[in-house]
Amino acid sequence: ISAGGDAYNRLAASIAPEIFGHEDVKKALLLALVGGVSRALPDGMKLRGDIHACLMGDPGVAKSQLLKYVSRISPRAVYTTGKGSSGVGLTAAVLRNQLTKELVLEGGALVLADKGV
Repeated sequence: ISAGGDAYNRLAASIAPEIFGHEDVKKALLLALVGGVSRALPDGMKLRGDIHACLMGDPGVAKSQLLKYVSRISPRAVYTTGKGSSGVGLTAAVLRNQLTKELVLEGGALVLADKGV
């Protein structure tokens, strides 16, 4: 990749190649995949290198398709929509174990995707 030059644009274009355009969105998702640099400031404050992206737009402009593609190629990605996107569903959920019938606490999308996309 580096031998061909322009690695940033080539890697961004390789995200969901079946979707035409959206170069800036694909670059933002690429940056979210690779993350940033964590830093520790002299006063002891730590800055995380995580890069977040919020996709908003009209219906039918491939937001979900782009995120589904990224969730398939990232090892710690969790794709969630609808019910799983509530405040409670993002953090944790109480479920009933089918075998023991006991209530168990299961981590939500934010917990499962920690250090991921």
